[in-house]
Amino acid sequence: MLYSMTGFGKAVVQEGTKKFTVEIKSLNSKQLDLASRVPQSYREQELEIRSLVARRLERGKVDMNIYIESSTPDNTMVINTERIMDYRQQLSMLASQIGVDEPADWISVLMRLPDTIKSDAPAVASESETQALAEAVTRALDSLVEYRRAEGKRLEEFFTTRIERISALLAEVPRYETQRVTRIRARIEESLSRIPQVEYDKGRLEQEMIFYIEKLDINEEKQRLAQHLSYFLETMNANGGQGKKLGFIAQEMGREINTLGSKSNQADMQILVVKMKDELEQIKEQVLNVM
Repeated sequence: MLYSMTGFGKAVVQEGTKKFTVEIKSLNSKQLDLASRVPQSYREQELEIRSLVARRLERGKVDMNIYIESSTPDNTMVINTERIMDYRQQLSMLASQIGVDEPADWISVLMRLPDTIKSDAPAVASESETQALAEAVTRALDSLVEYRRAEGKRLEEFFTTRIERISALLAEVPRYETQRVTRIRARIEESLSRIPQVEYDKGRLEQEMIFYIEKLDINEEKQRLAQHLSYFLETMNANGGQGKKLGFIAQEMGREINTLGSKSNQADMQILVVKMKDELEQIKEQVLNVM
């Protein structure tokens, strides 16, 4: 069972006059890379929330945004008049000391300074609100995990199709092997016949030719590639995150396919190898998305 690292989850929970919205999206990454945006009054929960996300998602580049809306007018934000007046006095004195004109638009300047707006809202959220936020995060994670599972199902179908195509190409290799050996032998004999007045020991030539052809034998490569193809499907159907393991198996498949190509010495076989490589490259690209 595969899970993709790509996904999106969203949940909304209403608690009293507040609505908690949590959005989580993830992309592929070698490790868990989590970026979270949590409102100030809920920062005490941030470590707990991040721990929950890490346990559920394991890997991926994850962005989590938490939004809180109130259905009642917000009368808790007030202008800090004392602070603004103090800023104005200090800036006027500074302008006089350094010999510059005072700003024409004092309001726009002063309102950009720190603490010009203060809040009478409680610094810590209530227990019911923290529970509502935790529920929203859990629901968003459930949604994202389900999205990942659906994407993983599509990846399973994709990989199965590519593995079956490589297996079918591998099954075509034997029909070219006899022709390959015959052509190699004929090419060597033809090359020798072109050299005038050369005497050679035909028995020794036969031994060397056998040795040379044995070096080009591809039975082991075919067997190992077939084993890797089978192991890839077996691993794909196992539980847990298998992305890294599938990547390693794909690398081993690539080594065997490359060796087949280097030993082929036959145009038709090389065409099969090129087709295998094409299918394998598509597998490698998509394996990067597997958790």
